[in-house]
Amino acid sequence: QVQLVEAGGGLVQAGGSLRLSCAASGRTFTNRAMGWFRQAPGKEREFVAAITRGGDSTLYAESVKGRFTIARDNAKNMVYLQMDSLKPEDTAVYYCAGSTLLMVDAGIRQSAYEYWGQGIQVTVSS
Repeated sequence: QVQLVEAGGGLVQAGGSLRLSCAASGRTFTNRAMGWFRQAPGKEREFVAAITRGGDSTLYAESVKGRFTIARDNAKNMVYLQMDSLKPEDTAVYYCAGSTLLMVDAGIRQSAYEYWGQGIQVTVSS
């Protein structure tokens, strides 16, 4: 089993920045692709970003491309999401997720990610 715990959420003004972190514990060696998803009020959960086990390749939703950056530190079992130029529409609960699949196979599919954090609120005020 793998446990994921998010941190770093909060309230920020539009145009500001936040950095989310995700601490992984347990059988972390099984994690290959890691991803971030989000769920806004009244909407379905959606893909935000993903990264390969080696951190050499990333994938982003079009809505966040150029503003968000995903990174990982395998030595520390950490995954990060740097969020810049935040917009009110980025307001959501953000979830860290881990997959035993390669990113090329897991991609944006929520069903491909077996491990999930509890989620953390990010609120962007206008």
